[in-house]
Amino acid sequence: MHHLSIAIAGLLTLTNSTTPSDNPPSRPATKAIVATDLKLPAGFSATIAAEELGSARHIAISKTGDIYVKLAKVKDGSGIYRLRDTNKDGVIDERIGFGDYPGTGILIKNGYLYTSSNSEIYRYKLNDQEEVINPKQPEKLVSGLRVKPRDQSKSIAVDNQNNIYVNVASDNDACREAGTGKGMMPCPLLDSAAGIWKFKADQQNQTYATGTRYATGLKNVVGLDWNSKTNSLFVMQHGRGQFHDFYPQYYTPKQSAELPAETMFEVHQGDDAGWPYIYYDHIQKKKILAPEYGGDGKKTGGEKTINPVAAFPAHLGPNGLLFYTGTLFPEKYRNGAFIAFHGQSAELHKGYMVAFVPFKNGKPSGNWEIFADNFAGTDLVKPTGPVQHRPCGLAQGPDGSLYVTDDLNGTLFRISYKNPAPSAKKSSVKK
Repeated sequence: MHHLSIAIAGLLTLTNSTTPSDNPPSRPATKAIVATDLKLPAGFSATIAAEELGSARHIAISKTGDIYVKLAKVKDGSGIYRLRDTNKDGVIDERIGFGDYPGTGILIKNGYLYTSSNSEIYRYKLNDQEEVINPKQPEKLVSGLRVKPRDQSKSIAVDNQNNIYVNVASDNDACREAGTGKGMMPCPLLDSAAGIWKFKADQQNQTYATGTRYATGLKNVVGLDWNSKTNSLFVMQHGRGQFHDFYPQYYTPKQSAELPAETMFEVHQGDDAGWPYIYYDHIQKKKILAPEYGGDGKKTGGEKTINPVAAFPAHLGPNGLLFYTGTLFPEKYRNGAFIAFHGQSAELHKGYMVAFVPFKNGKPSGNWEIFADNFAGTDLVKPTGPVQHRPCGLAQGPDGSLYVTDDLNGTLFRISYKNPAPSAKKSSVKK
């Protein structure tokens, strides 16, 4: 999995054209390369659909199987790739670039491709085959969103009432006064950051003034998804860090490395998740008052804030969230949540993985589990080499397969399922 670019490079055609050919040339069938390093449950397998995409972030897949990838950095003049497997052999053999801006968010809904830069939201009209009609002239829906040097991603989701939701992250880990351990009260960032904003999905030239702060107290939400079963928005929050730098009397370096939890919330209009005043401790299973605001690692707080619906170890970096609606995977995965973790946990010595949370009646119905592991391609306790892949974006293919982007080396993985053959029955004859 570490050196596959040469094998695939000849199959990937990059064109400067911004519209697909009406009759793309037929290409000889090739054999998709199996991602043998990935560790998956029985019956699942993974292949590499494409490589060298650049900083591939979130993805959207059309009903015909075209894959739209958003890039965090412009590559060859483009911030979006449309990928196509023209001969249906499991390997992308056509890629077309458009959109000259970097960003993270991208999705397909109601005949449009919605995308985001680090400060704006756009949409492109699609034809009946869900191909972009005019890639050079998107509609600009929103502009002027807060953007600073860190945590710039504007992830997006669209509901069924033609509203679009966007994450605006905090650029200050704990809303501290510079150079001190003192928190700003009230936190001045909350008026334009650390929350989810709602805008109209069909109205151009919107700004903060015309939008709504839908939910607040969310430090940074890169992974989010509209849950069609609950008709509500779910988000994955990145937790804060550095407890021990100003507060060694309350937190050991080990505790600082293992706290706070990364959290999943179901959010509704007006909700407050508590950042920066509180955090969630998954070990104590409590909302704890942040030390910048008088906490000592034990005092609880946030009585008026919402509770997470699921919690995960610190610093895993949840960058993608997808509710699975397909039928290819076994029943246990239906309507459950897949999460792409972009970092690693000092507590687990695990990371760079895709996890799964089972859902029932719109709520998590069991413990989370590691679904796809070893994207890192190296031992995270005693590394034998550099990390190879960092999962970021998730999307479901028309056949129910799961696609995972890697924004480190630009690899696109496809995870599929085939029911394993039943094991041979043991003989009941006594010996």
